[in-house]
Amino acid sequence: MKTIIVTPLITCIIIAVMALQGVAQDMQQQQASEIIDDWPEVAKEAAQNTIDEYGEPDEQNPEMLIWFDNGDWSKTVIQREEIDHEFPMPHKDVLLQEINYEVPPEKFTELAKYDGSIIIECTKGTIAARCDKEGANYLAINLAHDIIEGKKSVEEARNFYAETIKHMMEGESSEYLNGFIFDKPQGETGDPDEAVFDMDEMDHGEMK
Repeated sequence: MKTIIVTPLITCIIIAVMALQGVAQDMQQQQASEIIDDWPEVAKEAAQNTIDEYGEPDEQNPEMLIWFDNGDWSKTVIQREEIDHEFPMPHKDVLLQEINYEVPPEKFTELAKYDGSIIIECTKGTIAARCDKEGANYLAINLAHDIIEGKKSVEEARNFYAETIKHMMEGESSEYLNGFIFDKPQGETGDPDEAVFDMDEMDHGEMK
């Protein structure tokens, strides 16, 4: 067994590397707080709440903060842009949260009528909700699942959503606000579709 001799030079290098890692971490934290410092009020509050809940973002730029695989979500994005949304009462959409979920194409129209802030990516295999609070995103996706499963009509889901948000603002809670009421899909949820021609038959952009 070889003996590793730690020389003063190696010790200094290790200390320097650790110090740089600490500085980089501090810079990331400082950068996130500086980024949101001049954001609009709703976006700034949502960003700070998410940082408090999940820690510093994995990626950040002047327009958004991004977390991956945080809590129940495959992706969380806080955006500086505040999108006006009137349902069920006027508010700003700034917090997008996504999970892996295969949405049947025949349900797209119903989901669009239910809530315009439900975002479906068929190829990627995800469903997301965008609102101003995490509880509202849980609620939106839980009700989308109810629609997909045929447990609620669009009208029933919208009424349930509005009543639940009203109760939430009055200090009441609901299982629909606190997590998913269904087991999230496991495995591949994306649909890459089908090729209509073979790239091997192409030669500089033209068919052979």
